[in-house]
Amino acid sequence: MSEDSTQTIAEDDWAAAMAEQATPAIAPSPAQFQELSGTAVSGGLAKDIDFILDIPVLMTVELGRTKISIKNLLQLAQGSVVELDGLAGEPMDVLVNGCLIAQGEVVVVNDKFGVRLTDIITPAERIRKLNK
Repeated sequence: MSEDSTQTIAEDDWAAAMAEQATPAIAPSPAQFQELSGTAVSGGLAKDIDFILDIPVLMTVELGRTKISIKNLLQLAQGSVVELDGLAGEPMDVLVNGCLIAQGEVVVVNDKFGVRLTDIITPAERIRKLNK
């Protein structure tokens, strides 16, 4: 192939690309939004909440915490006692996905442990704790 024919093919490719670009693209249709009204919002809110009700979350009840050296950790055996910073009778923290949502006390029902919630943390209190 000669240099002239290669140049002509390249020019034809460029011309075809430029012609493609010059043709108008299909315009997207404008988005259709439903008007908001008081009834639509309240009805939609109930639907939205129903949508998330089955999402699993991790709930943790924290009795207390402690710091322990690796040496002492390795010495733990069956029957060992680990002292926690929580006091007997003190409310326990109830966390959901690591976020404090309530405090409660231990109860035993039919030989199973449970937690009776004694204080629910309000959203305003949670935000205040996040800012600290």
